[in-house]
Amino acid sequence: MKAQRETVIEERKAILLKLKEEMIKKLDLPYKPDDIHEDISILGAGMGLDSLDAIEIVMIVESCFNVKIEDGNTAPFRSLNTIADYVIQQKGMAK
Repeated sequence: MKAQRETVIEERKAILLKLKEEMIKKLDLPYKPDDIHEDISILGAGMGLDSLDAIEIVMIVESCFNVKIEDGNTAPFRSLNTIADYVIQQKGMAK
């Protein structure tokens, strides 16, 4: 049980790092991965991203993690943590 939890924690860290790196690259953000807090709001006042950026994030998630985000499903976009939770849930890693 402990080993499985540690595996999920490490996978979560890898997901978050990959998300940050890809968002910085694809959205041309002026940040380094360590500059982006996992709980900051992605859209609107937090990171200041808009709906076009959200589409790019959907493409990042789908291409990097082979996870489909259904049209109209905005729940994962509250923060990087909620995206990571969504990826982990969809991949069946959280048990």
